[in-house]
Amino acid sequence: MTILLHLHLLITRTVLPAVGLALLGAAACPPLAQASHGPGISYAAIGSEPEDLKSLSVFRRQRTQAQSILLKDLSSGRTLYEIGANRRVAPASLTKIMSAMVILEYGQLNDLVTVSPRAAKARKIHLRLHPGHVFRLEDLLKAMLITSANDACLAAAEHVGGSEEMFVAMMNNKARRMGLLDTHFENACGFDGPTHYTTAADLATLSETAMQNRTFRQLVRKEVDMIFPVNANRSYWLRSTNRLLGRVPGVEGIKTGFTSKAGRCVVLKASQDGKEVLLVLLHANRRWDTASTLLRQGLQTLN
Repeated sequence: MTILLHLHLLITRTVLPAVGLALLGAAACPPLAQASHGPGISYAAIGSEPEDLKSLSVFRRQRTQAQSILLKDLSSGRTLYEIGANRRVAPASLTKIMSAMVILEYGQLNDLVTVSPRAAKARKIHLRLHPGHVFRLEDLLKAMLITSANDACLAAAEHVGGSEEMFVAMMNNKARRMGLLDTHFENACGFDGPTHYTTAADLATLSETAMQNRTFRQLVRKEVDMIFPVNANRSYWLRSTNRLLGRVPGVEGIKTGFTSKAGRCVVLKASQDGKEVLLVLLHANRRWDTASTLLRQGLQTLN
């Protein structure tokens, strides 16, 4: 119990600095208004059992470093730490995790895809792909997962779905089939919209499933790559938007995101000595510091 208290206080002081800590009963924590079901804010002390959680839930922060956090032990399926995990929020380019899954389910990676004028005009982040250039579908998938390129994402979505609208319908259908009840998409790439939302809990489920796909798993681990159109003498350098990849031992992806509404987001998987954790961090003020500390504490606790 002493160790658990120490870990909880360490995380609270380094990752979630508070303006002040108040001793409150669990009933004093009101649910967030946007949560569709379940507690709006819930705390699971890292490594805690239910009796430990009850004693630690008296701590409530006045201010957090992220809108939603979910840290999960993938071996047992146990939630190690969570805040607002069922709150509906904008996912930014974390949307591309679902887009990639739909492409992998319905597309053929060796297909040749012609970049449409509409796809070429996609907003940043983009590679400035040219209309009429032809790419293998797998290369467009690389670009959208590694460097989060919206023009590559839209070109791939239009090819697989016939149109972006049809592709988005496929995304929402897959979300329903997966039981992601608090997820809905308006577009394929992650732009903000009134009905474009998900939760940390749904993203965790989605990401776990995605990482079971060999191609997806290999691509999100890549720090750099290069793609070429088959009908032009041009190359595009891809560099991962994930700053922890290759810098923090054990990190294996998965995806970053940013919009003005969603803030800075990231989904990360890390492993160490046979232990695996998944972290979903949404609308984070200090994304990389917060993420690296939570991953480290989670893995240390499991060891």
